[in-house]
Amino acid sequence: MKKSFIALVAFALMVSGGLLSFKSKDKRPNILILFSDDHALQAISAYGSPYIKTPNIDRLAKEGAIYQNMFCTNSICAPSRATLLTGKFSHKNGHKTNLTQFNAGQDMYPKYLQTAGYQTSWIGKWHLQATPQYFDYWSVVPGQGAYYNPDFIEMSGKTVRQEGYATDVITDKALKWLSADRDASKPFCLVIGHKCPHRNWLPDTGDLRAFDNVKFQLPKTFYDNYEGRLAAKRQDMTVTKTMRLKEDLKVDAGDDAFVKRMNPAQQKAWLTYYDKVTADFKKQNLSGRALDEWKYQRYMQDYMGTLLSLDRNVGRVLEYLDKTGLAENTIVIYSSDQGFYLGEHGWFDKRFMYEESHHMPMLIRYPKHIKPGTVDKAIHNNTDFAPTILQEAGLAVPKDMQGQSFFSKTPRKSTYYHYYEYPAEHSVQTHFGIRTDRYKLIRFYNDGEYWELYDLKKDPEELKNQYGNAAYKAIQKQLIADLKKLIFQYEDTEAAEILKKEGI
Repeated sequence: MKKSFIALVAFALMVSGGLLSFKSKDKRPNILILFSDDHALQAISAYGSPYIKTPNIDRLAKEGAIYQNMFCTNSICAPSRATLLTGKFSHKNGHKTNLTQFNAGQDMYPKYLQTAGYQTSWIGKWHLQATPQYFDYWSVVPGQGAYYNPDFIEMSGKTVRQEGYATDVITDKALKWLSADRDASKPFCLVIGHKCPHRNWLPDTGDLRAFDNVKFQLPKTFYDNYEGRLAAKRQDMTVTKTMRLKEDLKVDAGDDAFVKRMNPAQQKAWLTYYDKVTADFKKQNLSGRALDEWKYQRYMQDYMGTLLSLDRNVGRVLEYLDKTGLAENTIVIYSSDQGFYLGEHGWFDKRFMYEESHHMPMLIRYPKHIKPGTVDKAIHNNTDFAPTILQEAGLAVPKDMQGQSFFSKTPRKSTYYHYYEYPAEHSVQTHFGIRTDRYKLIRFYNDGEYWELYDLKKDPEELKNQYGNAAYKAIQKQLIADLKKLIFQYEDTEAAEILKKEGI
């Protein structure tokens, strides 16, 4: 669906010079969540990205608010989505890792919205091992989904392949639901779940060359030696060693499954580009740091290439809302399931409580509530999505939800984190911790028991573990006490038992 189609839809709604049928008589706000996968803050220009311009995502900051301190509570794909839906930490909603089964029948914000007369929908990446419930309409990709010609599981139970690039196709389906399939007399809550920019970073054919002439600056910590940080040293998620030449960097990838699913035109464009990449790589015969840095440049070119399509499609949705008169009464939230590493500490992926992974983007446009250009510096986390949605829909927030509204008058002083998926992919050790506006305290366990403490003001790259440093004795004691308080407040029995064994 191109812009011309959106214009036709808008024109069809014109009656006597006014846009009519999409404006519900129900004055409660519509809610639209644009939720991407693995989008790093440092790849959004509103957050000061040195790498890319994202003008459509930036619109939400200019016309609404940018949230500078939004954090995830468990930095991994499926658990993050479970937290979004339930307003609960992983230990409470039961979805601690990507490997566990999600209970989609538990109480979630779409259930309460449905009961209150909202139309609910989820389109695109779902990534929960369960059939969606409490949605009037859903169409989701199986598992991670495919970038090219993605399959969709429909409500009928059938799996249907749709030709095109995933970000475009997901947006097409969302706009179709908004324009033709929903009951326009009711307010809606729609999640548009994008695959992009998840590994293995396949840009649309028109974006393949977009960053060919860009040399990305190596992060200061790219060659981190992980001194004093055992878990950081033992992980398996480095650009230099973990990243795969074929599947991730597309060297000699012409026979790979993701190419075989392409149509002839897509294959031609793809192979024309990556066959040249492969030939140039082999000709250079790189080794050592030259090879490491070639991998980094290719990773960044592909990662950023996927984001061009994402930003365009955010623009399509915003344009649709503008043209149909829905913008004034629609809360638009852009976020991602967590942050991501773009070479910091030598890494890609997420999982750690360190900043690039823990910190997630969030921008909200809400004309009736948020002043354009707002910069929100309060501490929030992803348990707050569900309470915010319910509160703005005029509903009571259930007592068992553990978050609070983004618009709460009593902002947090800290946020809690707990990661569980070990020793699975990337070998990131289990850990939990607390982050305040300046400090971060982390407790690693299960394969060695130890603490880390960071002063984010003096050490924003988190290179110097201050735990046990006499100069931080008082703040260390206070952070441990505050962490214990949060553990009991959120009823995290696993973490509580670990502290108990340590005599805390």
